[in-house]
Amino acid sequence: MSGAPPTHSPSQVPVGVDPTRPSIARIYDGFLGGKDHYEVDRVVMRKINEAVPEAVDIARGNRGFLNRACRFLSAQTRIEQYLDCGSGLPTAENTHQIVQRTNPDARVVYVDNDPVVLAHGRALLEENENVHITEADIFDPATVLKNPVVSAHLDLSEPAVLLHVGTLHHLEGDGGPAVMQQYIDALASGSYVVFSHFLDPETPELTEIAKKIEAILVQGPMGAGRFRTRDEIVAMLPGLEIIKPNATTGPDLVPCDEWWPDGPRLSPLSGAAHCIGGIVARKP
Repeated sequence: MSGAPPTHSPSQVPVGVDPTRPSIARIYDGFLGGKDHYEVDRVVMRKINEAVPEAVDIARGNRGFLNRACRFLSAQTRIEQYLDCGSGLPTAENTHQIVQRTNPDARVVYVDNDPVVLAHGRALLEENENVHITEADIFDPATVLKNPVVSAHLDLSEPAVLLHVGTLHHLEGDGGPAVMQQYIDALASGSYVVFSHFLDPETPELTEIAKKIEAILVQGPMGAGRFRTRDEIVAMLPGLEIIKPNATTGPDLVPCDEWWPDGPRLSPLSGAAHCIGGIVARKP
């Protein structure tokens, strides 16, 4: 490779392979310690870190929530099929690795539309016949649900686990409830939804943190990344029975780090860690 810049315009290059446009998958991977990102992604990361130095806790909290929710569902339900929407770049402890540790026959289909995610995913999954990755727009449920890879490997007439972890905050406008309603309608009774979203905690100090990050994401080249309120997030999961997120009474939506933690907390959460919330819910 010569290292010369691309000769085509940015508008002709898909997000994920164009080094002149930031990618949310690469930025998220960067906050988790990955190396698959460009300078344009690092610019966004630096801006976020300058505004909120503990912002990395959002990515870490989100990933920890995914891990614990998958362990919980694989150990305590008999569900053997998982649809992971907006899976992002492969990192340590991916969905299939967690659930197949309990049940080697569990089937997982990852869905994304980022070319780098798809390329890395296909390379990682070559030798696992129960795991597949396919390209589709996760904000268009009909294309996901009718996708031939999804249809070939998952039977949604039987209970399944749907994962939308850190996805809907990148959908601008108020279409989130409609998107999730279509997915929920397609799930069989007894299915589960694992869901996380940037959270505006609605307290002056924590809302200020959320708005600082939101401004960088929405007003910058990303163009999306909304922090929504508790009520707005819960409204995206209509008709579901929300699993209590910890052993005490309290709200159904909690910061991701507080969703059934692995042990007692020895130090307080950072302000940023309060700005992403997680839910696990069952379709009755």
